[in-house]
Amino acid sequence: MIISDTHVPARAPFSATLKAGQTIRIIDLESQQAVDALFYNAADTTERYSAQDTLAAQALAGGPYYLQTGSVLLSNEGRAMATIIADTCGFHDTNAGACSCESNTVRFGHETRFMHSCRENFLVELGKYGLAKRDLVSNVNFFMNVPIRPNGELTVDDGVSEPGGYVELRAEMDLLVLISNCPQVNNPCNGFNPTPIRIIISQ
Repeated sequence: MIISDTHVPARAPFSATLKAGQTIRIIDLESQQAVDALFYNAADTTERYSAQDTLAAQALAGGPYYLQTGSVLLSNEGRAMATIIADTCGFHDTNAGACSCESNTVRFGHETRFMHSCRENFLVELGKYGLAKRDLVSNVNFFMNVPIRPNGELTVDDGVSEPGGYVELRAEMDLLVLISNCPQVNNPCNGFNPTPIRIIISQ
């Protein structure tokens, strides 16, 4: 049963609360659109997504450095927050972090200092729940292609998701989910052209 079906404009934020067992499907409507996401325990937001714990557990199980179908997103308390149950992309990044005014300046020059970024989207949504900058944590970059080179360097490459591609997660606890439909135009994570996405929450 569909609970909500939302079109999120290019560059815009979104947030929702999921009950344990509900699913969230994020659909890349036009292809090559990065979607940044944060996850918090809805009952206690001091418990939140940990990329470090997630990748460490996945590595111990012989898994890759990226997220894919079957990946379990762990909290900073080592508990399962969500599981990727369907995915047409094949991999999702959780190493490169979210773009910000500061990182834009360092990577792309001072003239990009005031370009809109995922960090600002997240701060807008955090404020709706009484949270603030100190509550920003590591995030997932759905559909974002970030290969690790042999020298250990992270490189943002062209996205590989097709029009209508999706990733679907099942909440393993009551979750607060924050989304930034990435506004980045200085690297190819959005094909240099941010586009809308669709988010379906189901029971």
